[in-house]
Amino acid sequence: MPEKEDIFEMLFENQENMTEKQKKILEAAVEIFSEKGYSGTSTSEIAKKAGVAEGTIFRHYKTKKDLLLSIIAPTMAKFMAPLFIRDFNKVLLSEHQSLEDFLRAVIINRMEYAKKHLPSIKILIQEIPFHAELRGQFKEHVMNKVYERLKVIVDAYQKKGEMIQLPPPSAIRLIASSILGFVIGRYLMFPEADWDDELEVERTIQFILHGLSVKQEEC
Repeated sequence: MPEKEDIFEMLFENQENMTEKQKKILEAAVEIFSEKGYSGTSTSEIAKKAGVAEGTIFRHYKTKKDLLLSIIAPTMAKFMAPLFIRDFNKVLLSEHQSLEDFLRAVIINRMEYAKKHLPSIKILIQEIPFHAELRGQFKEHVMNKVYERLKVIVDAYQKKGEMIQLPPPSAIRLIASSILGFVIGRYLMFPEADWDDELEVERTIQFILHGLSVKQEEC
């Protein structure tokens, strides 16, 4: 997880006109949104944590959604997207001996990323399904910048005979959903479970490579 000061420094960057009360409101909103989600958070809770009157929030942000977007927009554009892409490129631009090695590198990379940036990731995952604006930001700042590279990688493994001939969008979606499901379960849904990370990484890899079918012995 990044230090909270790093996130807040990014939020307040180039905001010379932002008052101390606004900064406290944003700090409180980040913490409570990440813990309880947007719908489970009231502006009165944010105001109490920030040490301001609830009316102060509405003087700066017309609605609770405006407050959410004031956090997510700069976080996505200036913090999450650049770090996501720079960090992910360590895997995408490296050579790997096999598809299995590539998948292992991707999963470990994304696990490390999730651990470092958990508060912002929690807000994004919780709220993207419900806010078209957030989906648009994620597509613009993240997906559009990694999708073409992923297509090249899928095509290369298909030509090597290590991956079946699925359309690249389908292959990317199936791989991403398996990895994302593991990471969300590990760090967001069941973090208190007794995880054997190394074993679960290998299970996820084998599931992507072989599915759940029983391999039939050749006659």
